[in-house]
Amino acid sequence: MIVWIDAARAAAERVFGLSLLERHLKALRHRKVMPSDVVVDFGDSGRPDPAEARDKWPFPVRIARGAGGIKARIAAACGTAPVLAVDIDTLADARLYDFLAQQPGAVAAEENGAVLALITDAATLRAEATSLRDALPADFPRLTQDAFPGFIRNLRRTLPFYLFKVTDAAERKAVERFLFWSNYKGSTDFFTKYVYPPLVWLSVRPLARLRVHPNWVTAISILLTLAVVPLAATGHFLAGFLCAYGMSVLDSVDGKLARLTFTDSKLGNILDHGLDLVHPPFWYCAWAYGLTLGTGPEGGGDLSSPVFQASLWMLGLYVLDRLILKIYPSRFGRGLHTHAPMDGFVRTFISRRNINLPLFTVGYYVWLGVETIYLILAWQALTCLYHGLRTAWILAYDRPEGAPGA
Repeated sequence: MIVWIDAARAAAERVFGLSLLERHLKALRHRKVMPSDVVVDFGDSGRPDPAEARDKWPFPVRIARGAGGIKARIAAACGTAPVLAVDIDTLADARLYDFLAQQPGAVAAEENGAVLALITDAATLRAEATSLRDALPADFPRLTQDAFPGFIRNLRRTLPFYLFKVTDAAERKAVERFLFWSNYKGSTDFFTKYVYPPLVWLSVRPLARLRVHPNWVTAISILLTLAVVPLAATGHFLAGFLCAYGMSVLDSVDGKLARLTFTDSKLGNILDHGLDLVHPPFWYCAWAYGLTLGTGPEGGGDLSSPVFQASLWMLGLYVLDRLILKIYPSRFGRGLHTHAPMDGFVRTFISRRNINLPLFTVGYYVWLGVETIYLILAWQALTCLYHGLRTAWILAYDRPEGAPGA
């Protein structure tokens, strides 16, 4: 499989700090398809070789030059090999590279005037055409959205494939907005979905343009997460809240930055998801301990107080809830909250860090901190109960379509 990129026209726009050629190459590197060759064809434009072609890639990248239409240039550069062809000013859904490469015959994905095509025989192209879209004959097979597997497991949502032309600043801004929102999870909490996005948007764009690696953002997030525990436990709640909300925003920033710039890594995923999984109950215990300052030995916190004991119950229920939530994906390959619209809706407000943090913040500043800890405990118990009953019901009566025993 050869990937052929038509670079006869200049593509000056950068999307989230990456040139469109760099986005093509990085997308290919991050997908399962491994081309035998990537050809960047400059036609007869006379422009110098791009710097991106000189970078290290897991596949060879070569420059082709020559006059003629699309058909003649593909044949000259690629011979008779199957070709995955795209324009340099097209921003393509990276999932399409894998999907089209696995098809048994010629097929093209086309949206918004942009095309990504698997060409098995260049002889079928129109000889006179000077653009990839025009080179495809009317009877060239087209990919439909219904035939494309759009579900994205780590985002818990179905997203149709997309392609865009990016030829000016207006198109680039529209595409950046689309990509930003398309990288949000289909089921998430209220604050991540409705409150934090403006802050995340303001952070992601400059970080992407400065080429800041998302692992650095994750590292800062880890430091803020750890700082919350001693700050809250020693009664410095304002500083603790600032760190907690900063971490909550950065928790969205690093993932968006990684996906939008193709810089996600195994280490980053482990650090990010591991942090999300582990830290919440330690925050709850620190909050409870900080509320008991002055009532324990030598003026410290009281570990035997009812409110601190409640935080320990929260820890146990949190662990139990997480274990319950492992059952559905182990059986069906996706998260429980993707099962039905109701489950996605419930995910908006169930007991999670981004729901409990604002609850406790308000409770603390209206002098109801202790009562709020008890409220969060009850909410965690109800959340755990819901997940347990819902999982049992699905396993017994409402398995997903196509699942064993459905």
